[in-house]
Amino acid sequence: MATDILLFECTGMKNGEKFPVANTGRGQDTSPAFLIKNLSPRAKTLAVTLEDTKHPLFKNFTHWLIWNIPASEKIDGKIPGGKMVPGLGNARQGIGYGMYRYAGPKPPKGRQHSYRFTVYALDREIDLRFPHTKSHFLRKAKENIIQQGSIVCEFE
Repeated sequence: MATDILLFECTGMKNGEKFPVANTGRGQDTSPAFLIKNLSPRAKTLAVTLEDTKHPLFKNFTHWLIWNIPASEKIDGKIPGGKMVPGLGNARQGIGYGMYRYAGPKPPKGRQHSYRFTVYALDREIDLRFPHTKSHFLRKAKENIIQQGSIVCEFE
């Protein structure tokens, strides 16, 4: 299925700029809020990934995966950990550096890494069986992604 670009902002972040310390492993390690700009009326759910694109051992190392968020123009920040997030329409969180939770940037001291948030708009919920990894999610969801967009920020 063809995808259109999804525009969004993360609280306190601009594409190409520095990641706010509060959203990193050196700060409060809390997820930012997301403001969606041009969400398709066909969108039923949203998904978000956070990846370290400069990880020295694993290309696009997954820090966070959350999916089945009810489609909306805002995703609140400080999403709690857990496989299921009842306060967010029973959204599901997967496996990554943050095991069923958000885990912000925390590269070795003195090393700068790039981190990419990608937000996906889907036309349905995704029933994902174990393992709950980004690659499994993308394989299962690929025909249902109607929009996606990314921003990249640096840290350290």
